[in-house]
Amino acid sequence: MKTENLETTRTQMRRGVLELCTLSILSEGEAYPSDIIQRLRGAELIVVEGTLYPLLTRLKNSELLDYEWRESRSGPPRKYYYITDKGRVFLQELVETWNQLVQAVNHSIKNNNNTGNE
Repeated sequence: MKTENLETTRTQMRRGVLELCTLSILSEGEAYPSDIIQRLRGAELIVVEGTLYPLLTRLKNSELLDYEWRESRSGPPRKYYYITDKGRVFLQELVETWNQLVQAVNHSIKNNNNTGNE
């Protein structure tokens, strides 16, 4: 039971940073969704298409991302996503918020490094 709860918490934490990581990836240059998924998996933020596509749509609807259709040599045209100027400003604010959160969490758990060892 404990392991199941831990895995659920891990999944929720990963989802919580998915927006930040996706915007960060796209701040480096445009990308096709499968490329984004590959980068996230490489960072051990395991993501499936069913998780990423709704996020991309939400970010697009918020004008943080946009996309461009490109012809593909191996099939139908593909959507390549890129970050907008509004998205870059939002990403900068997210990074600042993330850094503050990391500091706060590290500060609150620094005395708990010995959990279960006493």
